[in-house]
Amino acid sequence: MARKTSLAWLQLTRKKMRLFVALAGIGFADILMFMQMGFNESLFESAVSFYKNLDGDIALINPRSTSVVDMKTFSQRTLYKSLGLNGVKSVNPVYFGFTSWRNLQNRQVHNIFIVGVNPNNNVLKIPDIEHNIDKISLLDVVLFDRGSRKEFGDIVDDFNQGKQITTEVGNRRVKVGGVFELGTSFAINGTIATSDLTFLRIFKNRQSGLIDIGMISLEPGADKKIVLEQLRKYLPKSVKVLSKEELFEFEKDYWHSSTPLGFIFGLGIAIGFFVGTVIVYQILYTEVSDHLPEYATLKAMGYTNNYLLFVILREALILAILGYIPGFGFAIFQYNLARQITLLPMIMTIDIASKVLILTVLMCSISGAIAVRKLQSADPADIF
Repeated sequence: MARKTSLAWLQLTRKKMRLFVALAGIGFADILMFMQMGFNESLFESAVSFYKNLDGDIALINPRSTSVVDMKTFSQRTLYKSLGLNGVKSVNPVYFGFTSWRNLQNRQVHNIFIVGVNPNNNVLKIPDIEHNIDKISLLDVVLFDRGSRKEFGDIVDDFNQGKQITTEVGNRRVKVGGVFELGTSFAINGTIATSDLTFLRIFKNRQSGLIDIGMISLEPGADKKIVLEQLRKYLPKSVKVLSKEELFEFEKDYWHSSTPLGFIFGLGIAIGFFVGTVIVYQILYTEVSDHLPEYATLKAMGYTNNYLLFVILREALILAILGYIPGFGFAIFQYNLARQITLLPMIMTIDIASKVLILTVLMCSISGAIAVRKLQSADPADIF
């Protein structure tokens, strides 16, 4: 075993430039896979970040809703009807949608996501919102997400400097009473939170009894599965009953199957894998071709094809590990850079790191298995 590894290592390091080119190619393929996986994970993570901060165990939505960017309203009377079931502790209606925000610096208008909640029973479990909930109890006061993109203006800096910030939201003058942090997504560039009354003032055409999502909190010890079944039988078909986990999957499914983004990121991973496979194959094929007489000599000495096969596969494994290390390091740098520029949750996780490592080993192993076919032509009779 050690001799096979030593032979593989000596062959790879004999020509340093060829080894460097191979490692650069593998690193490039890894970086491509890392970035595609990172964007893919950030797509799903950012898509459900809003739902994760909603207090409750069960959600009610309109069955015609497709995602947070395309929610259909339903009557809040249906939500309050669920209070009649055992195990239900409380309910919270939530309003949200997109409206216009005027940048105070350049006067340009941008779309912003706005959430309306009841200040007396706050459903948004974000620390800064909970600390400033009394602010939005006042009419025409909003809280601004410090994780919003820069296009909305220097709101956070101005607020931290003690400046009074008043701007137009949906053609209505509002005051920024505080800041919180939620973050952006592929569909949401910025967010503000306010009371349900202010929300309805901004959306004058919205009826107060029509909500976008209803959150249900259960009594301690209540069986969620049983309550879910009871709600689905008890409530009318005009609402869809989902657990919190099912709500996450509902949103993820939209971005995965109803938009091209999931396919694009998956295609990017496949391209990176293919590119890496071709590069490693070319290197190993050339390596085998250069050493064909030596391999024929080893065969004449009694070494089997399996022995030589494992030598090539060990070369592939060494290339995989050595190429993965710089690819991983540079990917972390790119993740940090992408997170600063896009404000998306680009985070290197153990899951992503292990998946790319497995794909790298598989990529190099496939290349080695293809390249080793050249050994069949290493006939000792041609040498001696």
